[in-house]
Amino acid sequence: MSIDLDVTDRIGTILLNRAPVHALDRAHQADLQKATEEMTRRPDVRAVVICGAGSKFSAGADIREMAELPAERMQKHAPALQRAVMTVAEIPKPVCAAIEKLALGGGLELALAADFRIFANDAFLGLPEIHLGVIPGAGGTQRLTRLVGPAMAKRLMMTGERLSAWDALELGIATQVAEPGTTVEEARTLLASLTEGPAAALRAIKRAVNGITPPGFRLETELFSDLFGTADQVEGMAAFLEKRKPEFLHPPISEGETNTV
Repeated sequence: MSIDLDVTDRIGTILLNRAPVHALDRAHQADLQKATEEMTRRPDVRAVVICGAGSKFSAGADIREMAELPAERMQKHAPALQRAVMTVAEIPKPVCAAIEKLALGGGLELALAADFRIFANDAFLGLPEIHLGVIPGAGGTQRLTRLVGPAMAKRLMMTGERLSAWDALELGIATQVAEPGTTVEEARTLLASLTEGPAAALRAIKRAVNGITPPGFRLETELFSDLFGTADQVEGMAAFLEKRKPEFLHPPISEGETNTV
């Protein structure tokens, strides 16, 4: 597996371990889902930390793998991608993401699925999918909007800009900012008191607050997968892999479409 599990003092740890940046390829997504299912099932786990091995959290999806997927296969894969991250949100116990160095794209979407996020003070984050000619496809459009509001969410996703940990704290994305190398320790400290709390009530709070309507997630998946095979998606991912600036074609509105959203 590309994920390591540990349980100490009733706190489970999900450790992303696919060097160098813990890119979320399809195998890693499957391992993540298995890990969350185990943490959900185990009675000795009362809270969960999710973190990356070494000095990084996650740089997101495996772009090389995605770039090679034809549009028809992405139609089948996109729901699995979103589902893997959704399983983190569905762990019926408090979950804290401990983020060192970076959380980008799918990596940030994974962090957003946690209940709490502790960033190292030198970490940066963002949803740069727009530079690839696509959109976030693992719940980011829904969860980020709930945290920062529609206008700021559109700005962050339309520009793909990177934020500092302090920006994230100000916007409400980060729960806490910590010294580099201490995020896991701080996450465990945050969760320790919750392991003593009433499990049923904690679960109820989580379900009530996370009550996002399924249609929004389904629409995100459809829009995400529909962008695969477009000229801009092909160019965006090719440019990323070739380490150059993309030259988007900005195709005009097709006949029969409208310019409404």
